[in-house]
Order: sequence, then C-alpha cells, then structure tokens
Amino acid sequence: MKAMLLAAGRGERLRPITDSLPKPLVPVAGKPLIAWHLAALARAGIRDVVINLSWLAERLRAALGDGSEWGVSISWSEEGPVPLETGGGIFRAVPLLGPGPFLVVNADIWTDIDFAALALEEGALAHLVLVPNPPHNSRGDFGLDGDLVVSRDTDRFTYSGVGLFRPEFFQGCTGERFPLLPVLNRAIAARQVRGELHRGAWSDVGTAERLAQLEARLAALK
Repeated sequence: MKAMLLAAGRGERLRPITDSLPKPLVPVAGKPLIAWHLAALARAGIRDVVINLSWLAERLRAALGDGSEWGVSISWSEEGPVPLETGGGIFRAVPLLGPGPFLVVNADIWTDIDFAALALEEGALAHLVLVPNPPHNSRGDFGLDGDLVVSRDTDRFTYSGVGLFRPEFFQGCTGERFPLLPVLNRAIAARQVRGELHRGAWSDVGTAERLAQLEARLAALK
C-alpha cells in the first residue's frame, strides 16, 4: 500500500510561523511534524509516500529529500502556487497512488494511530478514522452506525484526517480544485464508507495554542 501526506496548505492560523516555514515542518518535540508521520509509515511497512506541494514547496523538498532518512521513498505531487484543496490534491495524486487502496494522512495532525492496523473493507470506497470531538470541533463531522459512516445531526465524531481510499472513490470527479467533503458525502449516502473510532492520542496542530498544548503534553511524557 502507498500513502499520501497532505502538505500543500498555507497554514493561515499558524501565522506568522508559517510565513517562512511550511506547516508540516513546524517542530514538535524536536522534530518536524511531518517527520512523525514518515517514521510511523515506515514502522507500518509503508515505504512509498506521495506528498503534495504548494506553499513554500522548495523548503519542504529540501528538508525531506528522497525520504531515505526515515526509511521511505518520497514522490512529489506538484500543485503550483494555489493549493488544490483536499479533494483536488488527492485526485491529482491518484495516478501516483493507484491502482489499489491507499492511505491518506493530513500532515498537520499528530497521532498514535497504528497505520498498519487499518484495513479497507470489501465493497467500501473509503475507511475513515474518527476521533472524539475536540473543543474546536464540538459538533463533530460524521456518525457511526456500527462500522458504517453516516450523516446525521447528533452523536457525531470528528474526522481525524486519516483514511483509506480506493481510486474509484474519485470516479466522476473533474476539475482541479475542490474540497473532499462533497465527494465523501456522496459515498456516505451510497453507504460505501466505513469507519472506526480511535480513542488514543490525536491533535490537530492548527493554531499556535494547540501547538503549545501538544508540546507540553509530549514534554510531560519524557
């Protein structure tokens, strides 16, 4: 299986840090945030990694090289000066990821999710890892009915930014720039998305405050 790390975003809420540093390179406990993912992918036996590029692309390339430092091989998916959003970014990278199921991980999260333990069920187009709702997303995103991901207004969980997808998930998609949510909602309505709830460590490193909270938590574990 191959994996994609989503790393093209501007990181607006982490400015001014991200004015000169790509968000995935923001240090967490002494190493770049994205390096935690690369190491975890290697531990899971996933060696082929695609990373999308837009904001400060050359800084990211220079820092990560070919990935050998972390035991992986990196391919790059160029998006140009304007990122293609999550849906468009993955869609562009599908030729580098297919033809089988692939793992997608948001590069701006920190988690102890075991990538090796994830599996895409027969007949499902996607498998999402959900987490209990953090304070900044108290209403959540999706519900779970057993292992079926469903749309509902209550009893919802937050999408962790970790999921398995088949290339067929994007069938019918066109254009360059589009969000992932409408494509997810289409597959959920067709009952083709499965999921699981992860109750371990997870943090969306989206603001300076949450970055500081994560640093404090990891420092306490040393």
